[in-house]
Amino acid sequence: MTTQHDILCIGSVLWDVIGRSDRSMRVGSDVPGRIVRVPGGVAMNIAMALSRFGLSPSLLTTVGRDAEGDELIAAATVRGIDTQHVYRSDDLPTDSYMAIEGANGLIAAIADAHSLEAAGDKILRPLKDGRLGSEDSPYAGPVALDGNLTTELLRDIARSPLFAQADLRVAPASPGKAERLMPLLTHPRATLYVNLEEAGLLAHCEFDSSTTAATALVEKGAHRVLVTNGGEEASLARAGHIYTKTPPDVLVARVTGAGDTFMAAHIAAELRGADDDAALDQALQAAAHYVSGDTPL
Repeated sequence: MTTQHDILCIGSVLWDVIGRSDRSMRVGSDVPGRIVRVPGGVAMNIAMALSRFGLSPSLLTTVGRDAEGDELIAAATVRGIDTQHVYRSDDLPTDSYMAIEGANGLIAAIADAHSLEAAGDKILRPLKDGRLGSEDSPYAGPVALDGNLTTELLRDIARSPLFAQADLRVAPASPGKAERLMPLLTHPRATLYVNLEEAGLLAHCEFDSSTTAATALVEKGAHRVLVTNGGEEASLARAGHIYTKTPPDVLVARVTGAGDTFMAAHIAAELRGADDDAALDQALQAAAHYVSGDTPL
């Protein structure tokens, strides 16, 4: 059984094509800026951040046997991310994501994660066949799980004996996919990382603060939840406890990947023994450095 990693990152690994401008934008805007192509996807973003924090992540995902896929595997490897268990498909192309960001935040984005959805539970084979675990000896380490997986697969994961001993850390890919996480909301070993809008979608309610949102999700049966709210306060809640902190005030240079950095920093802090209060503080500090542009990609 493979043990050369600290955490599994399960979900989307793709190429991000991101256009950024330092000007405020609206629908129809045509402004100067920069366009970059970087490794992305929720699972990849989390893995890259975990690697920067000194951990050794391993990916469970699908990547095409195309030039884009070969480049992506090479980009992961050079960043210290294990790819030996990635499902390489001859028939499915490497996924991609496109976003436009202005000084006023994310303007629009399109995620093409069709190959990940088509691959389905093939990406989980190492957890079944003994390489990482099996039904008789399930994987018992931390797992970062992203909401780009299909609702059906997330539902299967929620009740699967393969994840019965895992420390599940779960994040939606976007507000549009937040409700996919409903089967995992009450999982006894899951920690959910959501923003205020995503918390509202899961609770079928609108919230005006992370404190009320986190409290409401715990009341609905969540084992533990972290709710962020942009530059406003963030909250961590579990039964009988809630911690709320305000992130540092920084000039925002980028937004794509900020939530993934927050999640990775929180996981890394806890794996190093930080308590709830300290881990939340370290995660907010790391996310602030990232959005300010101080953290390299």
